[in-house]
This record gives sequence, structure tokens and C-alpha cells, in this order.
Amino acid sequence: MPLPDSSGLGAIGEISMNTRTVWQQALKRLAESRTDVLHVDLSRVKFVDVAGVTDLAVTAHRLAEGQRIVLHRPPAQLPRILELFWPGIAAIEVAA
Repeated sequence: MPLPDSSGLGAIGEISMNTRTVWQQALKRLAESRTDVLHVDLSRVKFVDVAGVTDLAVTAHRLAEGQRIVLHRPPAQLPRILELFWPGIAAIEVAA
């Protein structure tokens, strides 16, 4: 779902095998944005599997120079998975 006040998207529920195609399409549209800061509101997401985090990391690696993704209130496991598999990924910022 698009965010009304910023360039980005919001997700609800779970990001898992059942929702992966929709998640990938949303991230693809997000990455096509010409805005430097791309916001992803995850405050209403209860669970993200490793594949969903992988999609996020792959999207971050494909961003144009100077673009970054800011994750707002992600589930606790998401930053841990990012740090475990993609430590120091500069194009992703986790905001509380």
C-alpha cells in the first residue's frame, strides 16, 4: 500500500511465501522511484521470513547511487536477519 505523505510503501500482516510475489512487485515499484529516500512502513507487519528480507536486500543493492530505503518500525527479527546475512548494507536504514 502506498504511503500518503512520503515516497514509499506500507505492508500489513506477514511477508512470507504466501505474499512474496506481491512483496517483490511492491519493492520493484519502490526502487523505480526517483526519490532519494524510500520509506517502508513495517509497523503493522508481524513476521518477515528470510526470503522477504532477501528481497529487501536485493532491492537495496539495485538502487541508484544516492538512494536509500528507510524501514520504519520493522519486526524485531528483520534487523537481526539483515545484520546476520548482509552486515553493513549502506542502502538500508532502520528507524525505530
